[in-house]
Amino acid sequence: MKKTLMKQILFFKIPRLLGCLVLVITFLLAACKSQDKEIVGKDLPNILFIFADDLGYGDLEVYNSKSKTLTPNLNQLAKEGVRFTEAYCPVSVCSPSRYALMTGEYPWRSWKKSGVMRNYEPSMISEETLTLPQMLANAGYQTVGFGKWHLGTTFPTIDGEVPVGYGEFHHEQNGANIDFNQPLTDGPMDRGFQHWLGFSCASECWLFEDKQIVGALQHDLYTTEATSPEKELMKIPLEGFLPLITKESINFLQKFKSEPANKPFFLYYSPYVPHIPLAVSDEFMGKTEAGPYGDYVFELDYYIGELLQELERLGMKENTLIIFASDNGSQFITTHAGQEGESHSNSPSNVNKEINPDAHQPNYPYKGTKWSVNEGGVRTPLIASWKGNFPEGLVSDQLIALNDVLPSLAALVGEKIPEGASRDGYNLLPAFYGESEGMEKRESVVVRGSGESYAFRQGKWKVIGLGKYPFVSPGELYNLEEDPGESNNLYEENSELADKLLNQLNEHLSAAM
Repeated sequence: MKKTLMKQILFFKIPRLLGCLVLVITFLLAACKSQDKEIVGKDLPNILFIFADDLGYGDLEVYNSKSKTLTPNLNQLAKEGVRFTEAYCPVSVCSPSRYALMTGEYPWRSWKKSGVMRNYEPSMISEETLTLPQMLANAGYQTVGFGKWHLGTTFPTIDGEVPVGYGEFHHEQNGANIDFNQPLTDGPMDRGFQHWLGFSCASECWLFEDKQIVGALQHDLYTTEATSPEKELMKIPLEGFLPLITKESINFLQKFKSEPANKPFFLYYSPYVPHIPLAVSDEFMGKTEAGPYGDYVFELDYYIGELLQELERLGMKENTLIIFASDNGSQFITTHAGQEGESHSNSPSNVNKEINPDAHQPNYPYKGTKWSVNEGGVRTPLIASWKGNFPEGLVSDQLIALNDVLPSLAALVGEKIPEGASRDGYNLLPAFYGESEGMEKRESVVVRGSGESYAFRQGKWKVIGLGKYPFVSPGELYNLEEDPGESNNLYEENSELADKLLNQLNEHLSAAM
């Protein structure tokens, strides 16, 4: 009786068990298929991130058919990959946008609630905050950086006091008490980079390799004459900095190729171009119709081309994911041939607001410049290329911000982001493959100008808060689909919608600040 009963049980249960097993296997296969863009267990790609400084959305010919600069290498990169047209910095000045890129978080979550890092201030990124290079190092990457950091570094001094000039942008005795024999701390090497050559803040002028000062920029606006290092330091003319970091980046690639490390690289190439002073090399002067600024953009494109061509020559381009972006918009509304290149000020109060429709417009088609909460200040060109993986020549209107780079790359390399990290970033990896079905989507973005001006974009609508947080009605409301130049304020006609968006902005800031 028991044997008969057991046979009956098995007769009914085995098919059901087999059916469940088939369902489980089917589910797992489907899950694997949905994650086949993540390359866990496969060879990870090298990653080259190119980060321009104060380059406008409309500087690139591929973004602006009326551009009077020359950007053949970036045009070609866009043809070989994905070009995003709705990408945000999301802050219109340097340090905060770099913070967003490096952490996946809005910068007002840091101790530096507004503005850029001043001379010798400590790291804007706390020790506990996960950074992009840290995440990639955890995934097995060799992480190197060349160029501009501008997220804070602590400099040792001979008297134990803060460096002379601390908290300022200019001081006649800049760095007079710096101890050149001691290592720097709290800089890029302490936030995930395994090798670094560059500077922290241009107004400090100091060039350091890893944690040791090795040179000084010869900067038109700042000085190091009050210092007295025991060893003679390299003096780098500002126009020589772009060639220097390009050469060192190429040297790294050549060494990487000749001495395989059995791990991929993350190379952060961060020129100080086309930020003022416009230190254009003689061979590029007068080469464009956009004045010294346009010539500087052309020079940047040239050296980016040198880097990309070296990847090709070394046979490494196919397995290198290349991303290009800018930290904020250009400070210039228009530029033109014959314009002076030496007299410009790094201040929003000195922006020439004259609009010449026949001149080059770096932030075209948008209103505003660097420092502004308008689109011209917070939009960035964003290009991503990975041969054989990302579609070629794709134009994507996916809303995306620099905050999204860290979580998207984490998904690519199979690195799990700890709870509480990258709080303002989205995994938009499918968008890089030209896909949208089933993906996590960014529906809104918060943007900020140089001070306390904030705006909130959701879909086609953008509301700008007037005055200081918390923002109250009235504000400004724009339909960016119909009015990308933000010329028609629709707040009064759509006050209910505008107030709703303004409340969402206030709620975010209340939780994040």
